Amino acid sequence: MSIVLETLTAYLPSKRKTTPSGWTSFNAPCCHHNGTSADTRQRGGLISNGTEGVSYHCFNCGFKASWQPGRNLSHKMRKLLQWMNAPDDVINKLALQVMQENEGTEIQQRLVALPKFNTVPLPASARPVNNWADYCALEPTGVDPNLVAVFEYMKQRDLYVDDYNFHWTPELGYRDRIIIPFYNKGEVVGWTARTVKKDKKPKYLSEQQPGYVFNIDEQRENKVFVVVTEGPVDAIHVEGVALLGSEIKDQQSLLINSLNRPVIVVPDRDDAGAKLVEQAIELGWGVSMPEWTSDINDVGDAVQKHGRLYALHSIVSAAETSAVKIRLRAKTWFRKKEYA
Repeated sequence: MSIVLETLTAYLPSKRKTTPSGWTSFNAPCCHHNGTSADTRQRGGLISNGTEGVSYHCFNCGFKASWQPGRNLSHKMRKLLQWMNAPDDVINKLALQVMQENEGTEIQQRLVALPKFNTVPLPASARPVNNWADYCALEPTGVDPNLVAVFEYMKQRDLYVDDYNFHWTPELGYRDRIIIPFYNKGEVVGWTARTVKKDKKPKYLSEQQPGYVFNIDEQRENKVFVVVTEGPVDAIHVEGVALLGSEIKDQQSLLINSLNRPVIVVPDRDDAGAKLVEQAIELGWGVSMPEWTSDINDVGDAVQKHGRLYALHSIVSAAETSAVKIRLRAKTWFRKKEYA
């Protein structure tokens, strides 16, 4: 039994029951802290999994907390222990013990759990955009208007040829798209092809492997921190990494943590970004929500309006690691004022 599960079990109420599926049910201590009536129907559930991790779920107010070996004690798990009447010194001692155990197992865990990726081909005839710059390369048709549209899109997004190894192909289905290869240790392991036409669906055609983190190859040892964005263009603008979505997968968190430097997550200003903030808090990562005007929805917008230097400086300056301060800032950052 893990020390986290052992501590939780010690503070469980005497009135509880265990279901055949392994859940320990008891009156949830979280409900009245989350704006709902106190639980009297044993709607709180605690379960252990095969890796000595533990999960809590309240089927009344919806509060969740979890812990897995290799992770630090999250803000939510601390709150759960407080609501279960565990003393602060017990919680602090537990958090310290978990950190000490992590130091001993972290390297071994990374070697076992870090994802591996297979090489994949890019779309047919794809070449770096600067290789299409001369007329001979495009014979017999001459300059393709779709390629011109790609360069115009790059200009609109403040992207330059030497920012990244952007590709393009004249093949049907891809000719109106800019292709962004995904690299791992110098090998192509995926790609995304973004249309440059407004309102065209689908916006992206992608080949992506589970657990992949975009641009991680470019996170050199001399970098002080790693900026995490949702999309690849945003990551390119600030020389950060991208989740290629709005959710942090377990293998992605392992890859990013393997860089051994402070992490700053910059969420998009939408509902998905609000959920991303909570994930970042659970992982103990920093979050940045700069004082940008309401018309700026993401890093790309900030770069287009103010330039890269300002955007990066404002991200670093606004980075916060306190869960309380992050949540307070989120109330004004996201358009929905009811965010909590």
